[in-house]
This record gives sequence, C-alpha cells and structure tokens, in this order.
Amino acid sequence: MNAFHRTLAQARAEGRALLAFNCYNLESVSAAVAVAARTGTPLIVAHGERYLENIGLRAMRALVTALVQDAGCGGLVLLHLDHSASPELCIQAAELGYDSVMYDGSHLPYAENLTNTAAVVQAAHSLNVGVEAELGALGIGDASHEFETGHEALTDPAQAQHFAAETGIDALAVSIGTVHGLYRSAPKLDLERLSAIAALVPLPLVLHGGSGTPRDALNAAIRLGIAKINVNTEVALAGSAAVLARAQVLGPGQAHAAALGLAQQEAMTASMLGYVRPGH
Repeated sequence: MNAFHRTLAQARAEGRALLAFNCYNLESVSAAVAVAARTGTPLIVAHGERYLENIGLRAMRALVTALVQDAGCGGLVLLHLDHSASPELCIQAAELGYDSVMYDGSHLPYAENLTNTAAVVQAAHSLNVGVEAELGALGIGDASHEFETGHEALTDPAQAQHFAAETGIDALAVSIGTVHGLYRSAPKLDLERLSAIAALVPLPLVLHGGSGTPRDALNAAIRLGIAKINVNTEVALAGSAAVLARAQVLGPGQAHAAALGLAQQEAMTASMLGYVRPGH
C-alpha cells in the first residue's frame, strides 16, 4: 500500500482528515512545511497543474524535499499533483517521486473518465504512487483562480461505487455542494448524499473547495468519511493581502521583494494554521 493510501485510510478510520494546501511558490511551500513542523500534523502540499507556470514538477519535488529535510519533519508532508487532466503529466509526476497524483477526468463522459483513470492507476501503482480521481463537478465561486468555469454536478453514489471498484483508485473526490473559490452565498452541503457514498465506497473520500466552508460542516463531512480536504483560495488571498499591506506601509521604492515574500509566507502560515488548529 502506498503512503498516500495508507495515510488517508488511517485518517478515515480514525475520523479525521488531512489538509491539502495548494502551493505554487517558495512562500506557500515554506508555509505548509512550517505548519507541519510546528504542529507535528501530517498534511499535503498540492501542486496544481494550473500552477506549472509558477513552478515545474521537478523543481517542486526538489523544493519540498529540501524544505522538509531542513525542517526535520520527514514523513509529515506528502507531495500531490492536483487536478491534472493529463494522464501523461500524472505519470511524469509519479516518475519524479510525487507521493500521489490526481487525474481529473470529471469533465469527460463517464466511460472515458473510468478508462483513463484506470490506466493512470496501473502506471502510478507500479511506482508505488497513490491516485485520486473525481466524480461530479464543483461549481465556481468568487476569487477562484485555479478554475474559471464550471457547473455543479453532484456525485452519484451508485456510480461512485462502480468507479472505485473498476479503477482501483486510492481516494475519490466527491461533489456534495462545495465550490472552487469563495462562496457567493451560504454553503449547503448534501450530507445525506455523502453518507450514501460513504456507505458504498470504503475508500478515503476527498472534499475540494474547503475555503470558507464552515467548521461545523467540515466536521460533519469528516465524520461521514471525508479524509482529505483541499484548501486554496482563502490561503492565497491571505498571502496577497499581506503583500499589498506591507507594500503600502513601506511605500514606493522601499517595498523590496524579499520583505514582501516574508509577509506573504507569514500570512499564509497563519491561514493554514487556522485550518490545522482551529482557533490557534
């Protein structure tokens, strides 16, 4: 059993969830590693296909390895390729030593999604790398950078059971009412649907769109089988706000990139800590 599957399966069995934070530069990875080292809590650095322009696969693998070694928190941080629509890119990440990959064929017809996912699973598992896949689609909320279009399509429990059994995936991302980005109105999670999925799919379940989801809703989802929660927008906006505020304080000609980077890292660390240790 690969580390991704083992870690998430244990989390589901114990009624908890790992946080997966989207990272795309030195500051965001440094924040995630600092949180893991400070709290002793396992977490996931999620490197989205959308952010390959910011940092490539090989550079991200090397960066995470170096920062984890320097922080002395080996075994606490998993590196995950997030939302990749390319089977080839998933296999490339697996070959570079990513702990897990997410092949996202949720936009495809069901049969094509199943076939592609099964092929990624076969290749990744041969390298002892875990695979996450998705059924259904999340809507798009405000401030979503990673996703620009999307229409909500909730996950069908029976289809999820068939998909998990046929593909051999390690984790299944489900759509139950969360959105990518920030909510435009109060979120309404379909916990009855999640309960039905969990009863049919014994695998760790994944909730994307964690930003802004109320803590009680997240806790309820965890109790029903969610073992991984993805967070992006809220942390990213905290970092951006810190940079803008520091630049304004320093003024023209004094807002050095080094100072702005540290401000971003500090703010992102605090935002991530809010998820790992609520009310810290």
